[in-house]
Amino acid sequence: MRTVNVGLIGLGTVGSGVVEIFGRHGADFRRRVGVDVALTRFADRDTARFADLGLPAEACSTEASDIISDPDIDVVIELIGGTGVAREVVLDALAAGKSVVTANKALIATHGQEVMEAAERAGVDIMFEASVGGGIPIISPLKHQLTGNEITSVVGIVNGTTNYMLTRMTSDGMGYAEALAEAQEKGFAEADPTADVDGLDAAAKIAILASIAFNSRVVFDEVHHEGIRDLTAQDVEYAAEMGYAIKLVAIARRTDQGIDVRVHPTMIPMSHPLASVNGVYNAIYVIGDAVGETMFFGEGAGSLPAASAVVGDVIETARHISSGCLGLIGCTCNEQLPVRDIAQLTSRYYLRLAVADRPGVLAAVASVFGEHGVSIASVIQKRCEGATAEIVYVTHDATESSVRSSLAEIERLDVVEAVSAVIRVEDL
Repeated sequence: MRTVNVGLIGLGTVGSGVVEIFGRHGADFRRRVGVDVALTRFADRDTARFADLGLPAEACSTEASDIISDPDIDVVIELIGGTGVAREVVLDALAAGKSVVTANKALIATHGQEVMEAAERAGVDIMFEASVGGGIPIISPLKHQLTGNEITSVVGIVNGTTNYMLTRMTSDGMGYAEALAEAQEKGFAEADPTADVDGLDAAAKIAILASIAFNSRVVFDEVHHEGIRDLTAQDVEYAAEMGYAIKLVAIARRTDQGIDVRVHPTMIPMSHPLASVNGVYNAIYVIGDAVGETMFFGEGAGSLPAASAVVGDVIETARHISSGCLGLIGCTCNEQLPVRDIAQLTSRYYLRLAVADRPGVLAAVASVFGEHGVSIASVIQKRCEGATAEIVYVTHDATESSVRSSLAEIERLDVVEAVSAVIRVEDL
């Protein structure tokens, strides 16, 4: 049994977790999983990290190329992030005949086809379990254990930052700004939270999951995404009164017209398992024609959970190297399903309007909805402040295009001050 040597590029949050796990369990891998794996080289532009992690100076470099060109390295772990330098590192490593393990969701969601084809040409592995769900196993189950199914739906809470914020807004009545400030103080949100709160992070993850689940390439730019910036404590409160929780949900469904893939705040029934996923936890709900309904739950971010997935990929790749079976499972996107435009979506909608508190308002708004074929299931006046009333509508199933056309016309009515909230309602 030869030793499989691993080089690690990027010693940030996840990289330091990988070093810690190898320090805890590296000596046991041969006995426990039947492979001899050694983490032997490290690269990072911040040289202070080498000393902080207690790494030997002779094994460290500021240049990723030193690891890629090392003939003794079998596996390269890329934990730089982004789609610039990281893309070059991954492609160079694959071209050099190294298998690659990455946690880079942006890279896989944007340049996945290019990376997969490069790995196939080189006859090596490209593994990315940690790109979605942190420590939750989901990529491998979709690629292996669930391949006997036609997957019809993948729905998930895949961003811990926004889930923490929405949990605080639900349980403690916090507003968006207060919940964000607390998330940043606790280290759950970045100083620039854009990727999380605007749904970009979740969009990249659902693009990856949809591509694997439906065997058809979905890239980041094709995913409709909305964030949580406009959500208020009132919306969270009203949803709870109606028996719903508001979550930032990533949805991918196979339909007769193609793939429905999107990320947005969603009202889901309190009785659904996803409604009880709180704090920084993630959960991914998968439906297959044979297995039925399954849910994968756990910590979706953080140093050790994500590092756990990275190390798992390294061990699996080491097994492939030891048995001489690298590159067996590459890109599985062998269908060409169209991605549906959000305008084609049919859903129920929660709509909150600020209107003038005077007779005729309900009739004027109802008339516009009727002209556009949007049927109203319920309407409630929630509160009045001076001359302004707040009205909450919930529709029956309606198309996105019809609802948006209605609201554009309703906003122009002189009795309507603002369309304050539009949230899709999913019974899942």
